[in-house]
Amino acid sequence: MLSARFLHPKSIAVFGGREAKKVIEQCEALGFTGEIWPVHPKHAEISGRKTYRSVAELPSSPDAAYIAVNRNLSIQIVAELAARDAGGVVCYATGFSESGEDGKELEQQLLKAAGNMPLLGPNCYGFLNYIQGAMMWPDQQGGRQVDRGVALITMSSNIAFNLTMQRRGLPISYLVSLGNRLKFDLQDAITTFAQQEEVTAIGLYVEGITDPRAFQEAAEVARQFGKPIVALKSGHSEVASQVVMSHTAALSGSDELIDALFERSGVARVNSLETLIETLKLLHVHGPLRGARIGAMSTSGGDMTILADAISETELSLAPLSDSGAIALKQVVHERMAVVNPLDYQLFDWGNQERLQITYEAFMNDGFDLAISMLDLPREDRCDASDWQSAEHAFIEASISTQYPTAVMSTVSDNLPEALALRLMERGIVPLNGIQAAVPAIEAAARIGQLWARNSTTELILQSVPTCFSGEQIIINEASAKTALAKHGLAVPPSRIVKSEEEGIAAAEALGYPVVIKALGIAHKTDVGGVRLNLTNPQSVAEAVSEMRQLAQDVLVEKMVTGAVTELIVGVSRDEQFGLHLVVGAGGIMVELLKDSRPLLLPTSRSEIEAALRSLKTSSLLFGFRGREEADLDAVIDAVMAIAAYAQEHASSLIELDVNPLMVLPKGQGVVAADALIRKAPALPHAEQAVRETADQEPA
Repeated sequence: MLSARFLHPKSIAVFGGREAKKVIEQCEALGFTGEIWPVHPKHAEISGRKTYRSVAELPSSPDAAYIAVNRNLSIQIVAELAARDAGGVVCYATGFSESGEDGKELEQQLLKAAGNMPLLGPNCYGFLNYIQGAMMWPDQQGGRQVDRGVALITMSSNIAFNLTMQRRGLPISYLVSLGNRLKFDLQDAITTFAQQEEVTAIGLYVEGITDPRAFQEAAEVARQFGKPIVALKSGHSEVASQVVMSHTAALSGSDELIDALFERSGVARVNSLETLIETLKLLHVHGPLRGARIGAMSTSGGDMTILADAISETELSLAPLSDSGAIALKQVVHERMAVVNPLDYQLFDWGNQERLQITYEAFMNDGFDLAISMLDLPREDRCDASDWQSAEHAFIEASISTQYPTAVMSTVSDNLPEALALRLMERGIVPLNGIQAAVPAIEAAARIGQLWARNSTTELILQSVPTCFSGEQIIINEASAKTALAKHGLAVPPSRIVKSEEEGIAAAEALGYPVVIKALGIAHKTDVGGVRLNLTNPQSVAEAVSEMRQLAQDVLVEKMVTGAVTELIVGVSRDEQFGLHLVVGAGGIMVELLKDSRPLLLPTSRSEIEAALRSLKTSSLLFGFRGREEADLDAVIDAVMAIAAYAQEHASSLIELDVNPLMVLPKGQGVVAADALIRKAPALPHAEQAVRETADQEPA
């Protein structure tokens, strides 16, 4: 975390030339009232302020320092400031870990020099404190001083710069650019800003998450302090182009795991900077929405049509008016108006503030989770907007008398000026710029409300460990894999391992026809003809066993599963950042064709598994699609939980696991794992082995 002393400094030391001057100018422009001490070995003054020659000459230990010199000198200054017990430093210099091995070594020197002193960067612009005007920033910025507002955390200094220049009325309390995150990472920033009283919500621009578990812990801190988080994650991962071992690895990508992490952490994800801004405005004014029931009004049917189309692509709804709401509205509007949601109230009362207010109040009091009035103002430089003032004032007055959240939305983002946005926010109304950015913003705010409403706190995900496995990896064949999984409760078909045609026939007779014959020890048996299905007599069994013996030493004879409603894949894969995780999806031959899957972080729960299953494109097959029998959903969830239990028990060595297909039978008949494959390491990862050895040495 950033210390209170560093985040709210009373004295700032700045090191360098041009960038240091900018820091001073921005602090002065935003009204910073503390001490500013420029440090330069040659200049007598910078920006009209007396300079000091070195850290040693400073009047006292600074609360914050901005270092904008070369990387080698930065390390020296950081060490000197740490020795003087400075409150913290921003390291602007580049050329550290982002530049190669030499830079990584210098970064370690920087870390050592900082000691226990807070350090932001290196390779970053710094932070902006709009509450007291402490601008630890080497450039222009477009914000204004505020009493309260959102905190912005970014992994790009340029994105941070651009966000300060928005003209949509978003009040920013703090902004930080993380740089190389040497000592201050994403989770530290979230935890820091969540605990600031003047922060209303937190916005993230992230390119990656180095510690998912720490992120989840930080998000929970934010939730406890009532600070909702919305994130824009860039850099969508591509699914691996080649399946080396199993289908599971090709189905789970880091970007999908980020989605799962956000879901578990109560964080909403958006897909554009515009929507990030709009969501933050909504969260700043109203916080997370209680539901997804939206009401909308406009003088234009065209506006309503575009809005309705946009809402139809989300989880939001333009819910019908209640009977009492429709009656109340019909009593106050023109007789030719259709009393529906969305409401086209036309121009009958345009310019009449009193009549408009009555209409707005009657509509807004129907209990919407967000009531919207569409309002696009004419250009300020060429047109006269005075005729629109009655609508603005009427909506403000109507909002005061209603207990439900309200918004003014423009169809086009340019048509809601910043001056109007600021006036609306002062009255507790959220201004939303443009339908295409605003509708997903409303959905995001409603999603956070839904996630926060969960009854219980979600479990922390498994701690990821380095995947430096030693030795040759072990492939556990189908028969052994099924036996291992069955011990954790996974249902598997009866089977026998045979080595000859005679043994195969005997096994088939004992198991009962029809049977399946498989070559053991082959990862993708169907690709090499290693499976024969639906064998119903001794001759076909003997022929199949003979064929399989050409491919493998051992042959599996298995009772064939029939009558399945659908087939699923349930797998476990290992990600570099997230560690072990589950994947559920359409199975059998549909794996590669549909790529219809969802990841699940471990540990998981029955509710998370059911939600993942219901989100599949092929989920209708589980619920009686077109007269088909309904699947045994509880048994599917039991099976996934069994696989999860195996994965967690073998977390130190498991690399990958596939159950494909999981044959899903009609309701009441269960599921059966028709195939399974496990890949493990012969030993613990080095890092985890060391951790366990240390733990073993500690007293109980």
